[in-house]
Amino acid sequence: MTADTLLERITDYANRHNPYPLYAELREAGPVVRQADGSYLIGGYHHVAALLHDPRLSADPRSRPATAGGPYTEGGKPPFLRLDDPEHHRLRTLAMRPFGPPHSPGRVDALRGQIADITRELFESLQDREQIDLVDDFAYPLPVTVICRLLGVPREDEAQFQTWSDALVAAADVRAGADTTEQDRAGQEARLEMGRYLVDLAEQRRAQPRDDLLSAFINEPDPDARLTHEELAETAILLFIAGHETTVNLITNGVLTLLRLPDQLDRLRRDPDLLPSAVEELLRYEPPVHMRERYPLADIEVAGTTLPAGSTVVLGLASGNRDPRRFHEPDRFHPDRPDNQHLGFGSGVHLCYGAPLARIEAQTALRVLIPQLGTAALAQDPPPYRENAMLRGPRHLLLQLR
Repeated sequence: MTADTLLERITDYANRHNPYPLYAELREAGPVVRQADGSYLIGGYHHVAALLHDPRLSADPRSRPATAGGPYTEGGKPPFLRLDDPEHHRLRTLAMRPFGPPHSPGRVDALRGQIADITRELFESLQDREQIDLVDDFAYPLPVTVICRLLGVPREDEAQFQTWSDALVAAADVRAGADTTEQDRAGQEARLEMGRYLVDLAEQRRAQPRDDLLSAFINEPDPDARLTHEELAETAILLFIAGHETTVNLITNGVLTLLRLPDQLDRLRRDPDLLPSAVEELLRYEPPVHMRERYPLADIEVAGTTLPAGSTVVLGLASGNRDPRRFHEPDRFHPDRPDNQHLGFGSGVHLCYGAPLARIEAQTALRVLIPQLGTAALAQDPPPYRENAMLRGPRHLLLQLR
């Protein structure tokens, strides 16, 4: 079945504030919708989940024909998020050694106190304001401060990281029918500059290690577990971007959702123990990541349609999260929803391994914010959204504090 303009409409900025009717259209037209450019859209939960676990579907953009273009077609290895096993497994395992279990089981959990302190400091700095931008004043600086401390990036360099990050995220976006040459060029330039900075910073930690990830990477005692400079750069870049981009959207989408649903806001204010479950529901209801691109390594049949080898397949994570075949009343926010196996952090071998950190940050932020939101009002609804269709969230969220 074809719907030639559906992906263009989904990625059109005019629909950024509410793409969910288009996702419903995708599911009704599917399960597989072929576009005029030869790409394929898939929006049903069960098909998306199955393909995320299918080793025949590659995450590596170099799997496409060379004529397809993109930031990695002229050399250079993508971050492990965009690699396939066994190389993906090797690099992901090496990155996990200083970050989480089994080698460093307590690192993320030990950050709870620091995250609470950073959250409290940020909130207290806003107490005398009549209006705030939740994104710029709170939701962005919280995870950026955390991930920079985790990596070992000096505070004075955080602004430069935002410039690099914006270029990298723009290059990774899904843009139907658009010329992405300039975004790809800017993204590659940002990747090289950021990579050089991080490798140089890591080298400074070789002789004077600290309790941060760059020190752990550069001083790894096991020669078989050491990252090359190129691998260190790509891994650190990925950790920085993944460590804050999704969390910014998760916090901001969460506050926007609760201000639009005052009864649910009041419920969470009265019962803060619901917060962990509510964050999982936010990851389903308003996920920070809406879609992923994949590339078949061989012809794959899905519900009678063949996804040809070398084609582009767009997996609608957010569409799957609202699939009525999987979730009861999918367009309603239920903070205590049972059996909530959402796709908010993906699934399969590429399941977001920073998910525990994002959950802690979101729960801590909302625990501080929710008691204050009863006297707050949206200054603009819908708010202006970021250009990015894949990482969807407000660019600004102005709150009037009464």
